[in-house]
Parts: sequence; C-alpha cells; structure tokens
Amino acid sequence: MGVMEKESRRKTRKHAIQETILKMVAAAGVLSVALVAPNALQALGVSGFGKGGRQKERIGNSRKKLVTHGLLEYNEKGLLRLTPKGETKLRQLKLREYKIKKPKRWDNKWRVLTFDIREERRATRDKIRRTLTVIGFIRLQDSVWVYPYDCENLTTLLKADFKIGKDVLYIIADSIENDSWLRKQFSLTLD
Repeated sequence: MGVMEKESRRKTRKHAIQETILKMVAAAGVLSVALVAPNALQALGVSGFGKGGRQKERIGNSRKKLVTHGLLEYNEKGLLRLTPKGETKLRQLKLREYKIKKPKRWDNKWRVLTFDIREERRATRDKIRRTLTVIGFIRLQDSVWVYPYDCENLTTLLKADFKIGKDVLYIIADSIENDSWLRKQFSLTLD
C-alpha cells in the first residue's frame, strides 16, 4: 500500500472516530469520558477502527481535538457535552448522509431550488452547491437547481444549517420547458 493510501485511510479512520464520539455525546446528552472507550466505539461499528493497543490513545486524541476545536466541552461535573458549534457540525454530517426517498412513481412535478446569496458569503454558496450535487440535484443555472422528487425537508435542513432562510426559495413546478434532457438525467419515463 502506498503512502497516499495509508494517509487517506488514517484520515478516514480519524474522522470516523470523531464523528462517532460526537454522535454518542449527542445521543446521551452528556457523556462520561469513561464511556468514550474502545468497546463503545467498536459496538457502534466504527469503520477502520482496527485492533491493537493504540485504541485508547486514538480515542483520547480524537476527544481532545473535538474539545480543542470547540465541538465538545466539559460541564461542571466533568462530563462531555456538545457545544452549539458541535451541534452545527453534527447537523452538517447528517446533511451529508441525507438521502431523499424516491417514490415508485414520479408525480410529474419538478422541485426547483433557487438561492440568492451575496458575494460576502461565497463559501456558504459553494457548500450549498456541493451539497446539492452530492444529493443528486441538477443545475439549471448558477443558483437554480432541479430535482424530481419531494425534497422540502432537505430544503428546511439547508436553510437552518446554513442560516439562509430567506435566501432560498423552494418551488414546485408542473413543467419545465424542454425537460427531456432532465428526464433522461433522472431516468424518468418520457411521455
């Protein structure tokens, strides 16, 4: 295995451990440091966790990083809890894993997302575009995206996570002119 492959696996494992710790703390509300242990992470099935004597060290390092980055904090009893920044990070992770359920039959309506985000918030705009691409939206124009299935819940999540409530419009359209190429992209039947 090459150097780049090893580094990629190490980063993936590190992020999986951190994500699992965040999820455990979120699920429990607060969590004793003793509970953030190798057995707990193995029970949750952290990918790439591996076997060996460095498990406690890896968990400890991940926990310290999460505290250092302000995602977790210790309360007055010495228990870990999520910070507002940690809650935001957890929502972003959930958004990345978000899957829109596709019905058996398409209802012949297009869902159109438009957004108008100022240049000062370019990073947010780029994150939204990447998120929409990963989920499967197709870009009609720079800030106009289309999807054939109900995605209102996703839109609500996007608005909350990126704090862009008034900057995003969710539109349900009965038709889009010359939409045959869109139907092909989404593998929808052509009428």
